[in-house]
Amino acid sequence: MTHRRAVALMVLVTLMWSIAGVVTRQLDSARSFEVTFWRSLFNAAALAATLGAMRGAALWRGLRRAPWPLWASGLCWTVMFTAFMVAITLTSVANVLVTMAIGPLVTALFARLFLRHRLPARTWAAIAAAGVGIAWMFGREAAAGLSLTGTLVALAVPLAAATNWTLLQHIGHGPGDPDEAAPQDMLPAVLIGAVLSALLTLPLAWPLQASGHDLGWLALLGVVQLAIPCLLVVRLSRILPAPEIALLGLLEVLFGVAWAWLGADERPGTAALQGGVLVLGALLVNEALALRARRVAG
Repeated sequence: MTHRRAVALMVLVTLMWSIAGVVTRQLDSARSFEVTFWRSLFNAAALAATLGAMRGAALWRGLRRAPWPLWASGLCWTVMFTAFMVAITLTSVANVLVTMAIGPLVTALFARLFLRHRLPARTWAAIAAAGVGIAWMFGREAAAGLSLTGTLVALAVPLAAATNWTLLQHIGHGPGDPDEAAPQDMLPAVLIGAVLSALLTLPLAWPLQASGHDLGWLALLGVVQLAIPCLLVVRLSRILPAPEIALLGLLEVLFGVAWAWLGADERPGTAALQGGVLVLGALLVNEALALRARRVAG
C-alpha cells in the first residue's frame, strides 16, 4: 500500500469514527453505560465474525497464548471504547472531540520518548498549530460551564490512544531479516478491547432499557463506527508513523462536530469553528509538505 492510499484510508477511518456523536443523539432510552455496553457488544460480535472468518480456529488458539503486547493493546482499546461513549453522554460532542484532539501531542511525545523517533520540523509545526486551535476551542468550552466530568472522562481517550499507537508502531516495524520472526498480529487486540469493554460495563448498565429503535442505532455504532475502522487503523499502523496517524485522526473533530450540527442541531460556537480552521489547516499543510518531500526524494 502506498503512503497516499494509506492517508486516504485514514481519512475514511476518521469519517466513520465521527458519526458516534450524532448517532448517540438519536437514542430514545439507552443512556451512559448502557450505550457503551451495546456498542461494545455489537463491536465484539462483528470482530469475532470477521476475524473468525479470516483466521478460523487459529484465532482462538492464538488468543490463549497471546504475548503481552496484544493484551496491553487490548486494554488500551478497552479504555478508548469505554471512556469515549461515557464522555459523550455527559457533555457535548464538540467538547469530547476537542479534548481527544490532544492525542497528536501525546503521541508525538511518546514516540520520541519510547521509540526514539526523530520528527520532522513540519510535523512539530503542524502539531503546534493544531494545539493552538484545540486550546482555543477547549478554553471557550470550559468557560461556557460545560461538565468537567465529561471532559475528564474524555481525557482518558487520547492518553490510551497515544499509548496504543506507539505500541502498534513498535510492533508493526518488524525485523528486516526474512529469517527472523514476523511482526506480531495485533488485530485480535481490538476484539479483546471490545469484549472487555462489554463485560466491564454490563453490571453498570443493568437493568437494560434500550428500545428496538436504539438497538438499531447501537448496532450501526458497533459495526460501522467501530469494528471496521478500528481494524483498518491497526493495519495502517504498519505504514503510517504514529504521530501522523494521530494528526490525521484530528479530522474526527471536524467531521464529528459537523455531523452533530447537521444531524442533531448541536451547534458549535464561533470559537470551535475558528479552532477547527487551525486544525484543518495544520493537517493540509503537513500532508502537502510530506507529499512534496517524497516527490523530491524520489
